[in-house]
Amino acid sequence: MTSTAPRRLAPPLLLFLTGTAARAADAPAPDSGDTAWMIVATALVLLMTIPGLSLFYAGMVRMKNALSVLMQCFAITALVSVLWLAYGYSLAFDTTGMAAGEFGRASIIGGFSKAFMAGMRVDSLVGTIPESVFATFQLTFAIITPALIVGAFAERMKFTALLAFVASWFTLVYLPITHMVWSGAGALLWDLGVLDFAGGTVVHINAGSAGLVAAVVLGRRLGYPGTAMPPHSLALTVIGASLLWVGWFGFNAGSAVAANGTAGMAMLVTQMATAAAALAWMSTEWAVHGKPSVLGIVTGAVAGLVAITPASGTAGPAGALLIGVAAGVLCFFAAARLKRAFGYDDSLDVFGVHAVGGIVGALLTGVCAGTLGGVGLPEGVSIGRQVLVQAASVLFTLAWSGLLSFGILKLLDRTIGLRVTREQELEGLDLALHDERAYDH
Repeated sequence: MTSTAPRRLAPPLLLFLTGTAARAADAPAPDSGDTAWMIVATALVLLMTIPGLSLFYAGMVRMKNALSVLMQCFAITALVSVLWLAYGYSLAFDTTGMAAGEFGRASIIGGFSKAFMAGMRVDSLVGTIPESVFATFQLTFAIITPALIVGAFAERMKFTALLAFVASWFTLVYLPITHMVWSGAGALLWDLGVLDFAGGTVVHINAGSAGLVAAVVLGRRLGYPGTAMPPHSLALTVIGASLLWVGWFGFNAGSAVAANGTAGMAMLVTQMATAAAALAWMSTEWAVHGKPSVLGIVTGAVAGLVAITPASGTAGPAGALLIGVAAGVLCFFAAARLKRAFGYDDSLDVFGVHAVGGIVGALLTGVCAGTLGGVGLPEGVSIGRQVLVQAASVLFTLAWSGLLSFGILKLLDRTIGLRVTREQELEGLDLALHDERAYDH
């Protein structure tokens, strides 16, 4: 199917093609409605990490490790914020010297012209919003992505190793993928024609691949799989999942970088896919295990949120239902069966939910953009071709993140060490690493 749809459908980066910051002669005036919405969306995405993801993860670990997970997510939020200011924003979105549209000289990383937000003023604009708002919005994506990885190695990584890993991974893995997908014409995956509206590759496949590698490199938790390790507080997990669901409207609808029809449709399809995935996971678990679980339905909802992310700017409501059902079923089997079959200890199913959900969403983006009420594909691009492009981006991201994550982890293991001692793991990371308890009993 073809249409007269625009060549690309990723508004945040399209804005960079028309001018990253306001130019004196032809800069558009700031739009108060767009700006207000983007400030709200930025707050919603930050809400996804603290407290949303933090509580979601903290409730699923054992009581003796709950505080350590909260600490990790909070520290990542602070660390990535400072690194984003120093060089992250610049390496991700500086397009100085890029040859627009020349695939042969495709860029994989930005420059340093925006280091420490150089040149950013009160009146600097990206499209119709202040550049400061755009930079902060993108920062919240940079925060949650490494925070997602925490779930894969929960209950066994040293805090010093965590900080070193996040700083290295953010620099070597996250920033290049962000640049290649979202910085505009002249960047590698952009020129390939990849559709990723809000982060299927940049965030979820990227983090999920790293999570799997981290789980394997660190090894299994003591007693896994023979010892039961049930969540200590499903109430916290449900609260965290609920905050993620609400915050995700900022994640997806905010990626329109405007208060417009694209944002409205992104909000609708996000709701539909999430609901469908929650019901699909619940129904599959019910059929397989005989009972539906609270943990199952909230995890299914997160799988739906993940899967609709890359398609949220291009899919229609019917496509969103397809994506949600597929994610709910496939992520259930990835978490329940795949992990058991291969024996890796991905503590909180980061790979099964985020990588698998991201892959489902990325591939179905090509299908749903061109059919089921989607916005249409660029002129001359068939559904089959777009799916192949999406598949190439999936494989590239899995390889980039997986290989570099492996190298970073191995280097850290040989220098500062990755894993806590046996005694510390048995005692619990709350006391062993932070000398505190989440619950005083």
